[in-house]
Amino acid sequence: MTLIDLFFCALALAAAVPVLVLAAQVVASLPPLRPAPMAARRPSLAVLVPAHDEAGQIAATVAALRPGLGPGDRLLVVADNCRDATAVAARTAGAEVVERHDPERRGKGYALDAGYRHLARTGLPETLVVVDADCALAPAALDRIARLSAALDGPVQAAYRLEPPPQASSALRLATFATVVKQIGRPLGGSRLGWPCGISGTGFAVPTRLLATVGLANGHLAEDLKLGLDLALAGHPPRFCPQAEVTSALPAGAAARRAQQTRWEHGHLSLILPYAGRLLRAALHRGDARLAAMALDLCVLPLVTLALAEAGLAGLALAWWALGGGAGPLLITAASLAILVLALCLAARRWGRGLVRWQDLAAAPRLVAGKAGILARFAVRRQTDWVRTERAGEGPTMG
Repeated sequence: MTLIDLFFCALALAAAVPVLVLAAQVVASLPPLRPAPMAARRPSLAVLVPAHDEAGQIAATVAALRPGLGPGDRLLVVADNCRDATAVAARTAGAEVVERHDPERRGKGYALDAGYRHLARTGLPETLVVVDADCALAPAALDRIARLSAALDGPVQAAYRLEPPPQASSALRLATFATVVKQIGRPLGGSRLGWPCGISGTGFAVPTRLLATVGLANGHLAEDLKLGLDLALAGHPPRFCPQAEVTSALPAGAAARRAQQTRWEHGHLSLILPYAGRLLRAALHRGDARLAAMALDLCVLPLVTLALAEAGLAGLALAWWALGGGAGPLLITAASLAILVLALCLAARRWGRGLVRWQDLAAAPRLVAGKAGILARFAVRRQTDWVRTERAGEGPTMG
């Protein structure tokens, strides 16, 4: 075996690791979800809602959250660089409001930091719950994640479900399936394996004392994922709570979906190199396997992106074999692709039932082309500025 063969084999084996992690998570997620007892003690809490130009729906969000509040709890809306009546609408609906104006420091991380600092000045509760302005978190779910966070003394993430709009296209149904696997299926499987989960940015609870150990004020595209990784490195890996669900609508417009996917994927990809190594080193240094699990989970790309990467590597291995190279890389990549296809079929059976149909696969090439464009832009000119996702009925909005 030549040195080039050894290099290709090592590369193929490294690329197979995320596939094996995904397969393990999918298999562990297959059994039905069982009810879980509610943790006994309910901490004092504040619900923090970062909002940028959300005047059209902030009142409904506040109204949905208020029934879940107990005596002494607070509901704080951070109207962040708003150009509309978000602050007025939130106050009218009964929320406490902080207005932040700093166009040079844009992004959700800065809004979270402003809200946390306001709470610290005016009376910090035991637990902070973050809910995005376009999401719905039922009172029972709010209560559950707050209690579980207090019981574990650590961050807790609810199951984040993105709902497709009525009469969704095949491409949109496939995209919805992919997000369900990413936000619910994989975290559920990981939690059953004893692994931590990432933070999805909405519907999470964290003891406020832990926030002093991490920096909230940043404009990173994936500030939610970054926060979960920072908390893990500080010794507090987030846990998943599948019995609590936070919901939001998947953007119906193609441009809005592309903007959202670009932000998520560029943000995720930009965190892999800085954090995977740090997590593995911390896992070895502290003897904490949970951090190693988070590093492996971080390296699992979104489904279509992962499939593209594996298929591309298999194509290279096939070309090398056809040119007279060894068969080892081709065998490894072929096995990896087979495991990935099997994992996707199992995931579709468990998480795609009632959501995707066989005929929806006809839209897969269009979905793959879109993902390829997102990856190409990451390699050539990656997105670094936070862009607000366009809501239904709006025009494109920068934030």
